[in-house]
Amino acid sequence: MEELKKMLEEKYPAIDFDSEKSLVTDGILDSIEVVTIISEIEDMFDISVTMEYIAPQYFESVETMWGMIEELQ
Repeated sequence: MEELKKMLEEKYPAIDFDSEKSLVTDGILDSIEVVTIISEIEDMFDISVTMEYIAPQYFESVETMWGMIEELQ
């Protein structure tokens, strides 16, 4: 999970990923940023994010993204 968090912090330094738990719901990440994150996750972890995972609940926090990654590995 640290590798994911590091990537997110590098791409979006203004976001406090330790405390934010509603990144999509609160409008902190928009759909374009989510698509960019999906691409980064796919490359970084050599997985394919399927359509069922392209939903806001999987991108609300580092923890929810990590849970999705673990399910897809």
